[in-house]
Amino acid sequence: MDLGIKGKKAIVCASSKGLGKACAMALAADGAEVVVNGRNEETVNAAVAEIRAKTGATVHACVADVTTQEGRDKLLALCPEPDILVNNAGGPPPGDFRDWDAEHWQEAVNNNMITPILLIRSVVDGMMDRKWGRIVNITSAAVKAPIEILGLSNGARAGLTGFVAGLSRKTVANNVTINGLLPGPFDTDRLAQTMGSVAEKTGKPVEEIRAVRAAENPAGRFGTAEEFGAFCAFLCSDHAGYVTGQNIVMDGGAYPGTL
Repeated sequence: MDLGIKGKKAIVCASSKGLGKACAMALAADGAEVVVNGRNEETVNAAVAEIRAKTGATVHACVADVTTQEGRDKLLALCPEPDILVNNAGGPPPGDFRDWDAEHWQEAVNNNMITPILLIRSVVDGMMDRKWGRIVNITSAAVKAPIEILGLSNGARAGLTGFVAGLSRKTVANNVTINGLLPGPFDTDRLAQTMGSVAEKTGKPVEEIRAVRAAENPAGRFGTAEEFGAFCAFLCSDHAGYVTGQNIVMDGGAYPGTL
């Protein structure tokens, strides 16, 4: 399927590795001009080189921390009029809410709620003026089914979801969609971090915890970054203009609800 995004300009935040990198790869493979972002220069440059080599697309490197105003300014200076924005940022650490003070909560809300909102504010009016835009917020399946040890993430990402629910109904008339893509267990560094925390808390080997968690999933496995990237690219495509304000769970069927 031709996604209709050849020549479109895309910003993919936190895309030097993991799910963000897979999204950047999938967009580039369909002809989008992509900005790859991350905080580590070596990792960003390696991702850019790999995506260029595999897709032949125009790919730019932006070494910046998008959770800061300076980082956002640098990103938007490189691509001031994106057609596609994929918001992504590393989630806050797992733990017990009793150990989190105001500073922990403020950091989580800044990184996973305020940062994407400010980036949306910077680009959405231009998208509406041009009558084409796609915004995807990578959040978490915990928005639908909260995970107790991920309380910081549960709260901050739910706040972003509530904000987008209203805005996305205002932008779609101008062919600008805003959706959430909610990953469950994907085989990434983030999953390894979570498994490590559970292992430390329970005293069980990480390998055992991984095996049990995978077996418990209806799919019997963890998701791959490539699967996630492909779905993100579809949401950013010309074919997804009638989909907005949705929160789509990708978790192998783990979420048990009907809504």
